[in-house]
Amino acid sequence: MTKGKVAARAAPKPASRSASTKSKSSETKIVDAYLQTTPARFKLIDGFLLMLFLTGVLQFVYCVLLSDYPFNSFISGFAATVGQFVLALALRMQLAAVVDGQPRVSEKRAFSEFVMASIVLHFFVVNFLG
Repeated sequence: MTKGKVAARAAPKPASRSASTKSKSSETKIVDAYLQTTPARFKLIDGFLLMLFLTGVLQFVYCVLLSDYPFNSFISGFAATVGQFVLALALRMQLAAVVDGQPRVSEKRAFSEFVMASIVLHFFVVNFLG
């Protein structure tokens, strides 16, 4: 550097928008493909799974941040939420399983197993509450 001259720094280049638009377009493609190709019964189960997931997160956050005073109530509620999530996920997997164009398990059988397992799960949860 010479005296009296200030070295000019190169201005940082703004982040390219093409990368963000590419990722945005791929996200919209995934959502559009899900909305167009997924049957309504799977969308219903997925919505139920999302509700169970959010309920479990809210219960856990409440327990950590505010209070876990009746701890057995928290454990019961959280176990019911997680258990119901697992049962609903198993139902979705049973309904989606197809071998040679035929479902592995009939819809009636899968749903009746889901209902019976849910009844047993909630029986244990209520008994744990006392």
